[in-house]
Amino acid sequence: MQPHEQEIWQLAEPVLEAIGMEVVHLECLKMKSRWLVRLYIDRPEGTVSVDDCALVSNQLGDLLDVHDLPPGPYILEVSSPGLDRPLSRDKDFLKYRGSRINLRLEGKVEGRRHLRGELVDYVDSDDGKVLVVKADGALYRIPRQSVAKANLEYEL
Repeated sequence: MQPHEQEIWQLAEPVLEAIGMEVVHLECLKMKSRWLVRLYIDRPEGTVSVDDCALVSNQLGDLLDVHDLPPGPYILEVSSPGLDRPLSRDKDFLKYRGSRINLRLEGKVEGRRHLRGELVDYVDSDDGKVLVVKADGALYRIPRQSVAKANLEYEL
């Protein structure tokens, strides 16, 4: 996680749980003159409205101000995860087994930096969590720590 993401996640999680939602993904990016805090939220039943986003934005914005997180001026964006939902938690990788995903990797894994295919499994190994991905007719075992970004692939 980037600086301040863990602290912001810890503030956001109980706020969202209290109103029946969950944090799906969080990005905290330093821009030229301010921070960009991007928060993706979801409901178990899967429908997040514009009013839900506004409610979370107002409540979380007040908390961020009180805790001075991130330090200095910021823009807070709250939205649903969308059709190309980011995958960042263990439970996301477990839930979306069998789905098509896009991966951007830290460095190369088996000669590749990008991978698009089916998430076959998400398993424990001696070295930690591993994504098993079927792409281009081959199975790849991708260490979780090697994944820079993972998203569901929108399918028609």
